[in-house]
Amino acid sequence: MKAIVLAAIVGLAGGATAQPIAPQNAVSAAFRLEGAAVQGGRLLGTAPVGTVALTLGDQPVAIDADGRFLIAFDRDAKPDALLTARLADGRVLTQSLIVAPRAWRLERINAPLRVGKSSEAFLALRRPELEAIAAARAKVTDAQGWRQTFIWPRVGRISGLFGAQRIYQGEPGSYHGGVDIAAATGEPVRAPADGVVILAAIDKPFTLEGHLLMIDHGHGLNSAFLHLSRIDVKMGDHVAQGQQIGAVGATGRATGPHLHWGMKWHDARIDPLLIAGPMPQGR
Repeated sequence: MKAIVLAAIVGLAGGATAQPIAPQNAVSAAFRLEGAAVQGGRLLGTAPVGTVALTLGDQPVAIDADGRFLIAFDRDAKPDALLTARLADGRVLTQSLIVAPRAWRLERINAPLRVGKSSEAFLALRRPELEAIAAARAKVTDAQGWRQTFIWPRVGRISGLFGAQRIYQGEPGSYHGGVDIAAATGEPVRAPADGVVILAAIDKPFTLEGHLLMIDHGHGLNSAFLHLSRIDVKMGDHVAQGQQIGAVGATGRATGPHLHWGMKWHDARIDPLLIAGPMPQGR
């Protein structure tokens, strides 16, 4: 099979400038990969015939019976990665990947970074919430949404970009871990792909995320929807792509109504914009 070169151009909605992604390195005949290796992005692939174990660096990668798999790269992923397949006959095949950098939106502030101290009362509330989020992400389900072409859970103006960050007199603050979509309270939110509900803060909103809904799409890929005014599904529900799962709100720590959509693959924070593609125009 001829080596192929993978490349992508990502368009940003809301008036942002499109960001070119560098071409992916040539792929050997052993692995078939679809997409571009880029910070905050993902690749779909097919493992070599006879693969019994697959890893990306130290991260085990799930493989379906047909050899299909998913890998993704953190916002701050290093420029190189190694995909390793162990075959049933004992052979080990590797594929080096060049992970392209992204031009993140940075805002430089001529003021010192202020780190607020959390009270014991706040930490007492926050610890169980973080434990619940970690437990949800550790769940393994039979979801197969990771194979689908994702859709936007809400069509509208993008008001916050993944990876955006403020730099305070040379000291970086935390970066934005998802995409914000401007919308009015009560507007419907839909499942971007098939999945299983792994967390639904229906009765008691979380201190920061508000009414938080998390959906597992399978193979370590999950979505989180923050600040919802209402959640329409419950723990363990199987949801279908396009199904209404909740409504936009401003619960938790939010300055106004909007949808925050975050995504992770295992511990890697990834960019929903690279998964769903450019925001559709109009409604």
